[in-house]
This record gives sequence, C-alpha cells and structure tokens, in this order.
Amino acid sequence: MASTLTTANGNPVDNDQASMTAGATGPVLLQDFHLIDKLAHFDRERVPERVVHAKGAGAHGYFEVTHDFSNICRSKFLERVGKRTPVFVRFSTVAGEKGSADTARDPRGFAIKFYTEEGNWDLVANNTPVFFIRDPSKFPDFIHVLKRNPQTNLLDANVFWDFLSLVPESIHQVTILYSDRGIPDGYRHMHGFSSHTLKMVDTEGKFKYVKWHLLTDQGIKNLATEEATKLAGTNPDYATQDLFQAIERGEYPSWTVCLQVMEPADAVHYRWNPFDVTKVWPHADYPLQPIGKLVLNRNPENYFAEVEQAAFSPSHLVPGIDVTHDKMLQGRLFSYPDTHRHRLGANYLQIPINTPYAARVATNQRDGPMCVSGNGGSGPNYEPNSLNGPRETQVASDMHGSEKVNGFTGRHAIDLVDDDFVQAGQLYRLQTPEQKSRLIANIVGSLCGAKVSIQDRMLAHFKRADAEYGRRVEQGLQAIRAKQ
Repeated sequence: MASTLTTANGNPVDNDQASMTAGATGPVLLQDFHLIDKLAHFDRERVPERVVHAKGAGAHGYFEVTHDFSNICRSKFLERVGKRTPVFVRFSTVAGEKGSADTARDPRGFAIKFYTEEGNWDLVANNTPVFFIRDPSKFPDFIHVLKRNPQTNLLDANVFWDFLSLVPESIHQVTILYSDRGIPDGYRHMHGFSSHTLKMVDTEGKFKYVKWHLLTDQGIKNLATEEATKLAGTNPDYATQDLFQAIERGEYPSWTVCLQVMEPADAVHYRWNPFDVTKVWPHADYPLQPIGKLVLNRNPENYFAEVEQAAFSPSHLVPGIDVTHDKMLQGRLFSYPDTHRHRLGANYLQIPINTPYAARVATNQRDGPMCVSGNGGSGPNYEPNSLNGPRETQVASDMHGSEKVNGFTGRHAIDLVDDDFVQAGQLYRLQTPEQKSRLIANIVGSLCGAKVSIQDRMLAHFKRADAEYGRRVEQGLQAIRAKQ
C-alpha cells in the first residue's frame, strides 16, 4: 500500500491536483502552504552547475590492497594486503555543460573518494597523465577559453587555440587530447592518473614521491571522431548509460592500481621537474608497481543525492598521504573546497555522500546553512578548552613528511621552455602511422577554425615538438585553405 503524501513538514496532503483559491475561478490564496512550499522547492531544485566537470556519472565500489606498501606509507587503509575500503567514484567530462555529450573530445575526470577509518581521502584524478598548464593563476583563463564566447555565446576555436598557442606548456596535453585516446569509449575503458605528484609518508615521517595510475582491466577502447559525433546526436549520455548498465548486468568494471615511486633525493637532479604537471615520469626510469584493485559494483540509488552532490578535493587527505610543491596542486587545494562551499553550502561535508562515515568527526565548526549533524550539541565550539571538547592529536609535524623550503618570495615562472616540447615529440613518434594520421586529422579539423595568425603560431609549437608533426599539420591546414 502506498504511503500518504505529505508536506515537507509532515502534514498529510488532501488534494495535490488543485490549488487553494477564492471560489472555483478566483485567485490563488497565499495561505496555500502546500502550493507555495512545492513551488519554492521546485525553484531551488538545481544547485549551481559545476564550473568544470558538470556532466558526470558515478558508482560505488571498493579498493582492495593487493601489494604491501606499509613500509613507505602509514595510511591505515593500506596497512595490509587484502584490506578493502569503500569508495565512490565520479567520472566526468571537463569542459561541457550539464547537458553536453559524453562523447566530446575532452579530458575525463576520474575522482575517487576513499571512506577510510582516518577520514575521507579524495584522489582527484583524470584520464590523462598531464594537464594543459602548470600554474594555478592560468586556470580561470584556461577554463574561460573552453566555455562560450561572451558575445556570441558560441564555442570559439579562435580563443581556444589563441590561448594554447600562447601557452607552449600545453603542447603535451594537446597531443594526447587529439590522439585516439582523446575520446574514450565510455568510462570503463580508460585509464586514470593522479597527474600530480603526491607524497607517501611512513611512521617515522620519512616520505617518497609517488604518482598514482589506474589501469583499466576492461582494456583501452576509444571512439573515432565520426562515431563520437554521431553518438553526440543519437545518444549524448552514452558513457553514463554504459557504466550504469554494465554494473546492473553484474559486469563490474575494475582497474589495477599502480604507483610510480621516486626518492626525494632523485627529484633534485631528475631530467624533468617532478612537480610539473605538464610532464610525465617515463616508466623506464620509474616503473609501475601494483598496489591494489579498484572495483565498482553498485549503482547510485539517486543521481542527485550521490553523483551531483558528490564533492571531491585534493585537500581531503588522510595521515600517510600528503601534497607536494606542484603549483597546480597547491592551487587546487584551495579552489576545490571553496567551490563546494559556494555550490553546495558551508556544510557540504554533512551531505551523506561526502560524510566520512568510517571515521568519527569532531570539529569546532558550527552553524551555517543546512547544518544537519546536531551542530555539536552542547559541547564547546573552541579550542583549547577544559570542557571535554575535542583535542588535537599533537602528532609531530614530521609525520606529514616535512620538507625544508627556502628561496626568495616572488612570482616565479618555471623557465623550461625547451623542455615543454620534448615529451610531446616523443609521444608523437611513439604512435603508429595510422595513429599519427588520425592525430593530424583531428588537430587540423579543429585548428582550421582559428585565424591564420593563430594557426601559424601553433604550427611553430608542433614543429618544435617534431618536424614531421608540424609539417603534416601545416599541410593539412594548407589543403583546407586551398579549398576555401
């Protein structure tokens, strides 16, 4: 038997089909609380859309330790082989709006929330090992060029390529984005990468630098440009549907989780700046070491409550996992929780999907919109106190992997212009002739929409990465110009 329909405050609703009016044809009465409450809630049903990663899908699962790294990391969720930790994963496209197509040529977000007994750890990853920029001051500008032109409200190839041509460090990510892997065939058939360098800290406060890799057990599959374009019109929710239906069928997607591990002493003299997110660590130097398995085995019960309200941040850390000097990572530590407070409210961590339910939360934070945790009850909301309030652990600072920092304050650029082209050229040369041809066609198909002056500036970058790379893009653009 169906339950009785009620108002939000629990009163039974006698009639949900007609508003309260003065007579059969009279005006609607303000005293109709059910109508006003219903409309007011409807007006507020959509939280502000994410500025980036607006379109996404998610699922629940677990992370299981398969190899022992307890000697270099004190995190309890890694303390023994076989230990499982519940997780929630949200996949997403980066640039598009909420209603955009899953099959856009765009990096994919791969955010994982680990519900550990020491609190939640968020591994905020992507499906590419590098990013377009390495300084957070450029991030708002970069996102602006991915969005709509403020005058025309159209996506604009001129502003996109103008920015990239003036930011040479982007060439590595551009080469990945326009390669075959630029459009994954759903979320199950792509790898994930921390991209940023993180630290693992042991029980003595000693640390090592690490990069996280999540390798799909389903195998890499990608969509050709033509197929992706067709799906954007016929099934724009292709990846969302594929993930949901696979889990419903019991075909639980999984990833083998690996680490690259670097000694701190190596970072000083390594060929590449280990904290530059536009660079990778070649596997020949730092091979992948398996650490665990990620499995997704349960779909959300409610998309809004779990996927839309999920809030991830690289500043959500646990003991044993720490941050590094990576400039982009440092900027994200502030930007992510700040945008959650704007989008979901100051108490976004009280939303069930974000609550660290495997740990006991005790803070002095009080009040604010949507506080539903009991608000600390009658306990003190300050520290230090002698009224039995929560106390700090007084863990020594070296437990966070303390590092010596010195240097002059200032706005320092990473002056490695030549280095920006080397790995992009290496990536181009690693591809098969067929892959190279598709890469060139994809770049030409997009770059041809920009002004010739912007095209020429971008061509100089491709040529610096690899002479053949630049020549073939140039020939493709010339062929299009000849037809115009």
